[in-house]
Amino acid sequence: MRTHIFLIAALVPAVSLAQTSASSAAPRPLTFLDRQYQRDIGSPTPSPDGKWLLYTLSTPDWNQARRQTDIYLVGLKDGLASTKQMTFTKDKNETSPRWARDGKFFVFLSNRDAPAGTGGGAAGGGNAASQNQIYIMRPDGGEARKITDAKEGVSTLAFSKDGKWLAYRSGKPDEEQLYALPVVGIDSAKPVQLTHQAVGVGLWKWSPDARRIYFVTADTLDKDEKLRMEKKFNVAIRNMATPLSSLWAFDVDTKKATRLTRDTSITVTDFNISDDGKWIGFHGTSANRYNRNITEQDLYSDLFLLETATGNIERLTNNTEVGESDLEFSPDSKWIAFSAPDDMTQYSMTNDRVYLRRVDDKGGQYRKLGGQFDGDVTIGFWSKDGKTIYFNEGIKATYQLMALDIDKNTVRQMSNVRASLNVSQDEDSKVVLLNYADPRNPSTLFTVATVDQTPTRASWRQLTDANPQVRGFALGDEEEISWKSTDGKTVGGILIKPVGYKAGTRYPLIVAIHGGPAAADVLGFNGGYGAQTYAGAGYAVLMPNYRGSTNYGEKHKTDIVGNYFQKGYEDIMTGVDQLIAQGIVDSTKMGVLGWSAGGHWSNWILTHTNRFKAISTGAGTSNWISMYAESDVQRNRQFYLGNKLPYDDFDAYWNQSPLKYIKNAKTPTMIHVVEGDPRVPRPQSEELFMALKRLGVPTEMYVYPGNTHGIPDPRNQLLKSVAEMAWMDYWVRGSGKKFAWRDVLKTLDPEGSVAAATTTSN
Repeated sequence: MRTHIFLIAALVPAVSLAQTSASSAAPRPLTFLDRQYQRDIGSPTPSPDGKWLLYTLSTPDWNQARRQTDIYLVGLKDGLASTKQMTFTKDKNETSPRWARDGKFFVFLSNRDAPAGTGGGAAGGGNAASQNQIYIMRPDGGEARKITDAKEGVSTLAFSKDGKWLAYRSGKPDEEQLYALPVVGIDSAKPVQLTHQAVGVGLWKWSPDARRIYFVTADTLDKDEKLRMEKKFNVAIRNMATPLSSLWAFDVDTKKATRLTRDTSITVTDFNISDDGKWIGFHGTSANRYNRNITEQDLYSDLFLLETATGNIERLTNNTEVGESDLEFSPDSKWIAFSAPDDMTQYSMTNDRVYLRRVDDKGGQYRKLGGQFDGDVTIGFWSKDGKTIYFNEGIKATYQLMALDIDKNTVRQMSNVRASLNVSQDEDSKVVLLNYADPRNPSTLFTVATVDQTPTRASWRQLTDANPQVRGFALGDEEEISWKSTDGKTVGGILIKPVGYKAGTRYPLIVAIHGGPAAADVLGFNGGYGAQTYAGAGYAVLMPNYRGSTNYGEKHKTDIVGNYFQKGYEDIMTGVDQLIAQGIVDSTKMGVLGWSAGGHWSNWILTHTNRFKAISTGAGTSNWISMYAESDVQRNRQFYLGNKLPYDDFDAYWNQSPLKYIKNAKTPTMIHVVEGDPRVPRPQSEELFMALKRLGVPTEMYVYPGNTHGIPDPRNQLLKSVAEMAWMDYWVRGSGKKFAWRDVLKTLDPEGSVAAATTTSN
């Protein structure tokens, strides 16, 4: 089956999104299993001359519960018809393509010569760096040749800007060092070890003149820490004290490494280099162990500017609980810019603005840009003349390309697609890539000659068509809708009508509530927890962008501060009421589902109305007081719930907790959570489950293995979707059939896996 899939991907590129392929079979509804078969495009890499694009195509193997990745080549001028598959491994992976500076060959990472059993990884298709080596290949084809034999494998790689060296990182975890191969004679050259740090090299980048490599490494090595883990004293310590990191430079000529930062109050996390190589902007995060965590460390970080010639460092920001983006440099290296909240004095959810200053204006004032735009203004990429900053932003139920005019201080919407569009520009070749998805087409890459051509659809050139099979699916019509909420505020969202919808017929409804809540559902492909599968089974699906969502302005996003649930709840319910009033929905057959913030609102709906026949809640909070301490996020919870610590105002947290109102719950409820979820930990679901069980409300609780906020593996992703739909069918439609393990087990039957996945939709 895998070989057949690759043949499809290789042979159909002449079919464009504007065309519909003829099919001998009638279109069929989309299944949950179809999503697991969907191929994903990654690592788009233009050639230096802007003529070619390398990318990876990740193909699922459902029976083995893993993905396999190969490299493809497409001409940027000729587009889809010029697609060529470059690698053909069956159970190994090729990733991270990189062009040589002269474009005559490219390199990539692969585990193709690794021992059997170390092929395509699990859900993400990744493989351990210890199995990857570097291979070289010409764009006109031929066999790939291995050019490294690193004992511990290769993790990252990059060519120097002058094209003379290929550097890479290799070594045991936390001990990785940098190595280099000369490009001339690269086939037979032996690697040279560049760094000899006591602790492994982390993030690293070549300087523009290729004379230096800048890198981040820890200041100290705790040998006892490593030894105690090896000896199974593996207790996890929350906010454990860990070594600070500094920025270093390796000089290619002298072969010496020099430490550039020595401030013990911060740890360096990331950095950018100006195009002229004279400046480095970096983030310094607080050294305080309790301020350094994955979700809030940016709130305790500041920006710094280092002059490479002198080593002098200027602190650019000095605030608390305000996060700034990376420091970006204009193309002429004369200006610096970053994005940060409009209110830089305290924690807030104000819209992001761009802050601009001349790079050499030490201590100078920043010019705040984009203040008249009611949305986030960020930094994607600059125009060549440095007068425009382009960025992507959500506009209601879409994503569009925006342009910030620096001189006029105005924001202009450039694109106007009823879709999700993300536009980027390659730093070296300046090739513009468009990643596009709409209700009938999964993510697809296009290119345009210049960014100014983005608004003109006729100028787009299609580069990929990874999932032509979608043209054989029967999909429900999807549209952006709006309605008036209880307080008169206009609220938006997405409606998917059932496949074969007939006006005047009332249909069962699924309300699919997105997470965040600072996020939004947009017009993409099969959003809303596999909404098109519900549409194929005869449901209407409402995806509301309730109060708290992004894309509708700052007030819409912050209207829930201090009273987290009420307005969002009213937004959702009035959206449901409108669909009932329009004759689309049967008010006696409705269900609700959501994950994360969508789970929060599902729990609130459970305890505040009995209008729904079934609820499925994933990773939802039940008790904000206990949630505050259990989660890896505190500051944003505090802000939403009144901006006081719970210990100063327990009532504020308890009054907004679904558990307080649990005796109102009557709706059959299915609960999903990941065992080690750090964001909305399992105890929140346990509290809800115990209460419903003791109160006699029909309930089931599914606990998935993992330590992430989402279900990490494909088998359990499918299980959740199929079991959830069976729950809805049973309680909302009265199907009389509950979830059975056979519903997912028979998807592993190669003779009828697709048909098997549809059984729960009937």
